Amino acid sequence: MAREESATSAGVDVAAAAERVAQFYETLTRDSISGLAALYAPAARFKDPFNEVVGVAAIERIFAHMFATVAAPRFVITTRIAESEQAMLGWDFFLQLRGREIVIRGVTHLRFNAAGKVLLHRDYWDAAEELYARLPVIGGVMRWLRRRLAANGD
Repeated sequence: MAREESATSAGVDVAAAAERVAQFYETLTRDSISGLAALYAPAARFKDPFNEVVGVAAIERIFAHMFATVAAPRFVITTRIAESEQAMLGWDFFLQLRGREIVIRGVTHLRFNAAGKVLLHRDYWDAAEELYARLPVIGGVMRWLRRRLAANGD
């Protein structure tokens, strides 16, 4: 990590910073995406199963793309854990897929700088189980593969 990225959050209320991020995502709309700049450091890093980018503008593009390609997306934060300069947010992501509501469950690891802004946003969720297995054709293949690789062999 670069020196700036390893800065501690001494004096910063990380729980409050994480709560601001949680509230932002729970109320996220297409029109509020630009609010990321108030929460993220200019060179913040973002990574999820599909994207790895640096910078607020690139992160904004990811969420703009989400609103352009997914129907009725919304986040519900289910867990908040904050310690030192980092936090973990557990979440449920709701979206519409072919008229059906889908829920993707995951967790976000956040690392904050000394000003309480996000330096690192890393999303962890299982794309195979949470998304691909629900798609026609590939879903059947994913379920079959999962059964074949399971320790119990069922």
